[in-house]
Amino acid sequence: MVAGTHCLHHATDEPAYRADRRQCRCPFYLHPVLDLTLVKLSIVIPVYNERDTLHVVISKVEAVDYEKEIILIDDYSTDGTRDVLKEYEGRENFQVLYHDRNKGKGAALRTGFSKTNGEIIIIQDADLEYNPADYGILLEPILDGRADVVYGSRFLGGPHRVLFYWHSLGNKFLTTLSNMSTNLNLTDMETGYKVFTKEVNDALTFKCNRFGFEPEFTAKVAKKKFRIYEVPISYSGRDYSEGKKITWKDGFAALWYIFKFRFSD
Repeated sequence: MVAGTHCLHHATDEPAYRADRRQCRCPFYLHPVLDLTLVKLSIVIPVYNERDTLHVVISKVEAVDYEKEIILIDDYSTDGTRDVLKEYEGRENFQVLYHDRNKGKGAALRTGFSKTNGEIIIIQDADLEYNPADYGILLEPILDGRADVVYGSRFLGGPHRVLFYWHSLGNKFLTTLSNMSTNLNLTDMETGYKVFTKEVNDALTFKCNRFGFEPEFTAKVAKKKFRIYEVPISYSGRDYSEGKKITWKDGFAALWYIFKFRFSD
């Protein structure tokens, strides 16, 4: 998995890849570089009422040329999505999981994270807003040893569909409050594209069931002092007639979680 590096100051033969890659604080320490040909991706896809987009999203994920497993978690869909998912049951490198009631995106992600086997985990929404063609730029900071966590930002200049002004303003407001709480300088805390290593997944426990997952994840990776990068991504947002689900109520919930996880785990 690791092409290999080590601390140039402390040793020459000590293996670079440890259980905790942040153990060595020496400025001469070179973080391990991952060999993409030996890395397996775990792509976690939470699904809720996405019958019309699911085949397309999965096809785009399958087309990405990396070794990968695809973990689909249905959060008790009622629109026929489960019939679509049954087509992927038993297929190689697929896991299809079902909730017995609607629990929320955060709960679906927790279910998926618990089943991952790869060295790097990618959260992929099922709604076509985020394009798997961006995996290369998302993975680069982790593969070359600079990052443990990567956020794909919709506000760093990538191509995007022009939609709701108030949504974008709300996202920036929540990101600012989150940054004040965590002392980070993210541009897009609420992004659906979050990529992180197995080490990060093993170190963190999540509690939020719904869209509070985003501020919870951010607060917890900041507290653990994982190395975080942001990269620009493309974004093709949906409007509500096309199935967009997040509402202003989720924005107010995010406010609560930003403050909650500032002072507790």
